[in-house]
Amino acid sequence: MLQTLFHVPNEIGGVAVFGFGLLLALWALGSVLLLAWLGWRQGFSADTWGYVPILLLIGAAIWLLLPRLAEAEGLPIRGYGVMLLLALVASTTMAAWRGRRLGIDPEVIFAMAFWLFVPGLLGARLFYVIEYWPKFAQATIGATLLEIVKVTEGGLVVYGALIGGFLGLVAFLLKHRLPMLATFDLLAPSVMLGLAIGRLGCLLNGCCYGGPCDLPWAIRFPAESPAHVHQVEQGQTFLHGLKIAGPLQSPPVIGEVQPGSPAEKHGLKAGEKVTAINGQRVDTVLDAQWALLRAHHRGSQISIATQGDETAATWAIEPPLSRSEPVHPTQIYSAINGLLLCLFLIAYAPFRRRDGELFALLLTLYPISRFILEIIRTDESSIFGTGLSISQNVSLLVLVAAVGVWFYVLRRPAGTAFPRYGSATSPIS
Repeated sequence: MLQTLFHVPNEIGGVAVFGFGLLLALWALGSVLLLAWLGWRQGFSADTWGYVPILLLIGAAIWLLLPRLAEAEGLPIRGYGVMLLLALVASTTMAAWRGRRLGIDPEVIFAMAFWLFVPGLLGARLFYVIEYWPKFAQATIGATLLEIVKVTEGGLVVYGALIGGFLGLVAFLLKHRLPMLATFDLLAPSVMLGLAIGRLGCLLNGCCYGGPCDLPWAIRFPAESPAHVHQVEQGQTFLHGLKIAGPLQSPPVIGEVQPGSPAEKHGLKAGEKVTAINGQRVDTVLDAQWALLRAHHRGSQISIATQGDETAATWAIEPPLSRSEPVHPTQIYSAINGLLLCLFLIAYAPFRRRDGELFALLLTLYPISRFILEIIRTDESSIFGTGLSISQNVSLLVLVAAVGVWFYVLRRPAGTAFPRYGSATSPIS
């Protein structure tokens, strides 16, 4: 896990980088050069002007958003965001390479990538925000919006990305009158490659974690990671030698004391009610858990007061800090799954007889593998009383849709809109 790779300084030579600064100047210069190049290549057509809203959106983010995201050390460059960018570049490059072999001008693919990425990113974030709305709801609208746009810190849902990207792609294909099923087939392996790389970003971020695991390849996340916090809340791991779990609003009672820990040596026992931690009163399990986590992060000592005991148990916090219990590396499982599906779709592509077969295969295989992976993931709770996570419910819906796509594809006459690999054609532009 490596959430922050490095920081970009807020100033260089006394000149601001973000806001009305160097980065905005570079954006303005780059935007002018890009529009000039596009105008020279294809004239100032609707396609060329179609880049303007995206460029303006980027400029607005540099001017208004980045200064709010910057920290005292500078703008944090998150591992998740970097892997997301690599996923975009790799998947677009693969699609352009495969498209060229089919006679498609790579510029068409690059233009298509914008229509895929932006709606896909919005869909992925919207899906996550809806699912975890309490995490984003702040006292003011501005603070809430700021939490929502912190995409590089994690918080994207694959199915949201697929739905958003699909809608953006359909709009692009309708506008340019390109064959839909053939284009879906072209992009299907790239989608899986992007997913595989993106899941490595999940590993760096610590999200999308699995349940307890005793296999040799199990991994342990650092203190205060999502997996660690989840295990503390569920009473699955010790923190400062204690487990305090149960209904979040119930009184904070020690459930278990770790043998040999400082907590045990200072006389704390299971069944005692905790009244204060480091001088802070705690009335509920939730209060106690977060007080322990804050002490873990900030303090040099821990003080636990219990009901009926006049003297609080106090001791120094010594490294190493606790980590999560071993869990399944579901991020790596998902990355391998995406890569295998990508390779399978590429291998199957020369044998397809009809447009839409790769797309139908993707809609069939991915939901099945995702449903299985969700069984060992613990970051999503069940919804609607189904006993299934939201992703498992969506997987079932996608499988139903796959049946419809197969029915439609197999009833079509054999033949493909794009030529087979290796045939001589003029570029589609």
